[in-house]
Amino acid sequence: MIKIAIFGYGNIGHAAEAAIRKAQDMTLVGVFHHDEADRVIASEPDVVLLCTPTREVQEWAPLFLNKGICTIDSFDIHGEIYPLAENLTPICREGKAVAIISAGWDPGSDSMIRAIMTALVPEGVGYTNFGPGRSMGHTVAAKAIAGVKDALSMTLPAGKGKHNRHVYIEIEEGYDFEQVKAAILRDDYFAHDDTEVELVPSVAAINTTNHGVHIERNGLSGDTPDEQIDFTMRINNPALTGQMMTSCARAAYRMRQRAEWGCFTTIELRPIDLLPWEREKAIREMV
Repeated sequence: MIKIAIFGYGNIGHAAEAAIRKAQDMTLVGVFHHDEADRVIASEPDVVLLCTPTREVQEWAPLFLNKGICTIDSFDIHGEIYPLAENLTPICREGKAVAIISAGWDPGSDSMIRAIMTALVPEGVGYTNFGPGRSMGHTVAAKAIAGVKDALSMTLPAGKGKHNRHVYIEIEEGYDFEQVKAAILRDDYFAHDDTEVELVPSVAAINTTNHGVHIERNGLSGDTPDEQIDFTMRINNPALTGQMMTSCARAAYRMRQRAEWGCFTTIELRPIDLLPWEREKAIREMV
């Protein structure tokens, strides 16, 4: 049995707990909060799911990796993924552990889909269109802004990989809406997209965890033109993120058993390592 610990217990932590409890090859050794890192280590898990805000991954991952404990996270700042991998790789090797980063649905499972599409259509163009739906990372980023009492960030597809953001917020007493709005628009999560910020009386009244994606790629296979590939998914954001992290925990455990220590993204994984089956069954079922 693979021993799993959950570190952080928000929406993704709750979803990951459900996924772990349904996995026949895993056991949950504990759910821990941010002030309980020592208790996580004492529980001697094989893998820790870092169900923390993205910007805390760099802080917490080395603590566990140094102890030889594998980590999984759903780090979602695309431009900072490679630098994070470079930073964590020597720590993983020193601790003889495996980190799988950005293991949500995007980046994560969608990254694998994009890689397969590009392998099939090497020359061409591709677009990833998110939404409409709740962005977990953007919502957490908005909530972290001073003066924000609660927030919901919706991603709205604008076509050809472009997106609009609509952020609904409640503000704390004593804060000015225009100043809070300006702080949100300056944040790197929102600064690169067309973003609207709206003050609402209750975020809870409009809250949702649904999301979706449409990935498309058009181009050439060899010298044959007009190849068109589409992938569409409508999902519950935290549920799919928690499930993907749990499946990646299985992959990390197997990689550590093979002494394949290091930091990896999902496109570097063996798909078979994500599945709960032995090799023969996986091949018979999937190939």
